[in-house]
Formats: sequence, C-alpha cells, structure tokens
Amino acid sequence: MTISLFPETQTVSRARTPLPVPQHLPLAILALAVVVLAGLLLVTIRQPIGPMYWDHFIYLDAAERITNGQIPSVDFFAPVGPLGYYLFWLTSFLFPHGQPLLIASWSMMIVTAPLMALVTIDVSRRSPGLALAFVLPFLLFSALPFTTGDFYPFPGSDGFGIYNRQVCQLLYVLAAALVAVRSTPVLGVVMGVAMLALFETKVTGAVGGAVLCLQALLAGRLPLRIALVAGALVIAALGLIEIPTGMTAAYLHDIMALVSMNEGALLPRLVQAASLNFGLVLATALAGLVLLATRIEGLTETVAEPGLIRWLFDRPTVWLAAFILAGLLFESQNTGSQAFIFVWPLVAVILAAIAVERLSIPTVGAGILLLAVALPPAVTITEKAARAWAGALLNAPLETAHLGTLDAVSVRPDFQRQAAIMRDRYIADRATYQRIAEDNVLPSYLLYSDFDFQVLLMKELDATAGAIVAFEKANGVRFETIFTLDFTNPMPWILKRDAPRLVAIGADPYRAVPQPSAAVIQSVKATDLVLLPTCPITNARLRLLDLYRDGLTDHRRITLTPCADAFIRNGMMPAATTSGG
Repeated sequence: MTISLFPETQTVSRARTPLPVPQHLPLAILALAVVVLAGLLLVTIRQPIGPMYWDHFIYLDAAERITNGQIPSVDFFAPVGPLGYYLFWLTSFLFPHGQPLLIASWSMMIVTAPLMALVTIDVSRRSPGLALAFVLPFLLFSALPFTTGDFYPFPGSDGFGIYNRQVCQLLYVLAAALVAVRSTPVLGVVMGVAMLALFETKVTGAVGGAVLCLQALLAGRLPLRIALVAGALVIAALGLIEIPTGMTAAYLHDIMALVSMNEGALLPRLVQAASLNFGLVLATALAGLVLLATRIEGLTETVAEPGLIRWLFDRPTVWLAAFILAGLLFESQNTGSQAFIFVWPLVAVILAAIAVERLSIPTVGAGILLLAVALPPAVTITEKAARAWAGALLNAPLETAHLGTLDAVSVRPDFQRQAAIMRDRYIADRATYQRIAEDNVLPSYLLYSDFDFQVLLMKELDATAGAIVAFEKANGVRFETIFTLDFTNPMPWILKRDAPRLVAIGADPYRAVPQPSAAVIQSVKATDLVLLPTCPITNARLRLLDLYRDGLTDHRRITLTPCADAFIRNGMMPAATTSGG
C-alpha cells in the first residue's frame, strides 16, 4: 500500500484534527494582514538603520525617474527587472507617508497577496489546516523585511536584497499552487502571473520558477495544456508591454549586458550557494533519502496518465531535489534573500502525508528532517526582526531637514558619534583615503555594512541637499537634472528633480555599469549638476568618475560641501559664483 501526498491526505487529516480549522479562517487572516500592513503605510514608522541600508535608495531613484516619464531599461540601465520599481512607485503614490524601506519591502504584495488568496480559496475547500499552513509562513516572510543571511554583527533593518526577497515570495506562491491547487484554471492563472512577475522582477527568479514548473509537469501535477496556455499568455503579455514601450527588448538587452559583465563558471557559484545554506541543503538531502524508505510515493492527483516519467518524478524525494535545485540556481546570483522559503509548501504537504501514515522510524526521521528544512528560515527572520526592533529601543532618531520620509530611521548614539568622528577624519586626511581608493580597496572591508557609514551617508545627503538649495538661491539658478557618482542617486527624489537618461542605477561599477556609450556620455554632458561624494572617496566612486569623465568636460568642479564635490554644467554658473556649502 502506498500513500499519496495530496488527495487522501486532506480528507484523513481533516477528520483527525482535534480542533478543525474553519474553512474561511486562512483567507480571513490573509485579508486582515494585508489591511494591517496597508494601515502601517499610512504613517511613517521609523526603522532601525542596518547594513547596506542604502541599497533600497535605488527604488527612490527609479520611482522619481518613472514619475518624470522615464521607462526602466529604455531610459535607464537597471540591475534587475522593472516590476519592483513600478510597484514601489505605485505604492509610494498611494501611501505618500509610508517609510520607503517598508514600501519597497511590501509593495510586491500587490501581486503575491491576490495570488495567495486564489491558492488559499482552492486549498481551504478540502483542507483549511493546510491552507493555514501556507498562509501563516507567507505572511511572516512577506511582512518582516529581513533576509535569512547575516552580513553584520549588529542588529538592524535589511535594506538590501529586496528584489531577491520578493522573488522568493513569488516562488513561494508558485510552489504552493503547484503542490496543492486542484482547479486547473486557478493553477494556470497563478502559474502564469507568477512566472510573468518573476521574469519582470529578476530573470534568475524566472529560471528557478521554470525548474519548479518543469518538475510539476513531469510529475503529472501540471497539465501540459495549462502549461502551454500559461506560457503563451506570458509571452503575449511581454509582447503587449513591448509594443508601446519597447521595454521587453530593452530589458533583454540589459540582461545580456549584465551577463557579459558577470561571466564566470556556474559550478563555483552553485557550491557557494550550497555552502551558505549548508544546513538546509543537507537536511533536505537527508530527508529525501529517508523518504525513500517510507510508503509515501505520490504528490499528485490524476491529472496525467500513469507512465514511466510520472512514476520517476512524482516522488517526494524528486520533488525535494527539484526545489533545492531551483533554489541553488537562484541563490547562486544573490547577495541576501529569503533563501529557500518556497520549500515550505512542499514540506507542509509531505508532513501532512506523514501524519496519516503509521508511525515508524523512517516517517519520524523524515518528519524531523523536514522540520529542520522548514523552520530555520522562519526562526532566523523572526530572530533578526526581534533583535533589530528590541535594539531600536536604545536608538536615537536621525534628525535631518531635507530627506522627508527617508530620514525615518534610528541609530544608536555611539554610531552617530562614530560617524561624526569619521567625517572629520575623511575631511582632514582626504589624501590618505584618496590613495587607498586608488589602490582599489576599501578603507574597511565591511565599509558599506558599517552603520556609521550609512549614518554619515544620510547626514551628508541632507547637507548636500541643503547646499544645493542654498547655491541655487544665491546664484539665481535651478538644477533640473542631478546625477550622483555613487551606488545610489536619491538626490532627484529628495529635491523632486529629474535624473539623466540612459545612465545606470544601482551603480556598482564592477558588476552593473556597462561601458558608457556615446549617447550616455552626451546625456551626462547635458546634466546640470553631477555630485561626487568624498567622505570617504572610494574606489567605486573613483571608477564611476573615470567612466563618466568624458561627460564632464563641459562642467566646472567646485567644492559644494566638505564632503561633496559638484560638477556644474557650463551655462549654469554665473560669472561670480558663490558656494552653497
């Protein structure tokens, strides 16, 4: 006798549940959570500053460009797909007082929450308990803006890897549909929308999603007809986007450019991804081996004719292997995400099947190992959130005059004091830091994770914004286009100006900034104001200056503040110029 993971499990487990879950409870919890999160965006909730906090400033740059009519990939080079930027822009419009990091982190729920609702409605008809087991982790991972990796010893908000987290949440919804949804129309809708969103968020996410869909197809869980229809609709949607905007072709061009800049063997990156998630990968492998000794064989209903291929692939061990492969392929290209959270729906279904089988050493062992797969990401994210928000009780607000909702952060006073001291050293010993940058290293290997660097960055953004306004008032000019020679360019968002077309956002000059074309250089030449942060001068900032130097030949360089040089376009400078800093 064998036990199928899907159909029999639901009726048996529901009958044995001491406290049955009301059918509509999972959907009600999902809806209530969405309302609560939307309510939290109506006010500005201060967040504790964290490592690489500036990463989410990319969304500010993109949103202001979109407001001014620019199109991702068409009008500016982006490191990932356009969907996240448009969702941030839309959510910012709907919730103008929302904290930017929370907006960036929660905006993908515009896509994931309705899809999760469809999954929940379908699964709740047969097993409200299983639906609840899908909904609660989904809400945990979506609501808490934290990654599963540790990048700094002090607790704080994870302002980086947001699009990676969003991809993992999309994969979670897709996985839940593939392992549990019976309605083929619902399965087709969730699969099609999720795959489109994955592609438009980050192409490596679509690769991981394709692995999940292929496994479901081979195992007989996903009908070929539904897969073909969903795939055709995704292609049609990309075509409809392409016709009026040209964005699809431009995005594919950006992908090819990024691939050429990041060439390298895949195997070392897969090994690195496996090593960073060693405990989870090992537990999954052991669980798969132990499951071979149980009577649990099938995950699917009869949506495909029995055959050798289905017999080979419709096994929990193969399902687990496919999910881990999808995760490794995606994580091999990442720095910070919610790694492998999408394994949870599969684990929940397998555990439900184990619960109705006669207890034995293999089933108990498999259950323990599966819990070791599912629980660590949830525990890690919950722990990081608790540490960050508990530690924030000792924080002080970062007071600024010009940053708007961007300054809704808090930080320990000793880090603020450290930032002030380092600012003095950066100014007094600029030549030393210049030489360090010219040696193509950072003054600290963890500089971008250091809290004092992030504090100083925000304080100097505020000072630079004030200096720009003062300069404009003193000299009777207005800089309509502003560009920063740095990883992020939030100044146009802060001052409500435009940014030059065609240049790269998320400007890592070693991984994500292609060699500027003649059109890019011409765009930089037409930019009214180009900023160069100098506290400290870094190798990346120097490299960006070198990349765009030909576009600055018609600009005059001045010291705008002690921590920012400015390149002002000729014609914007009055005969007698006074500094605003």
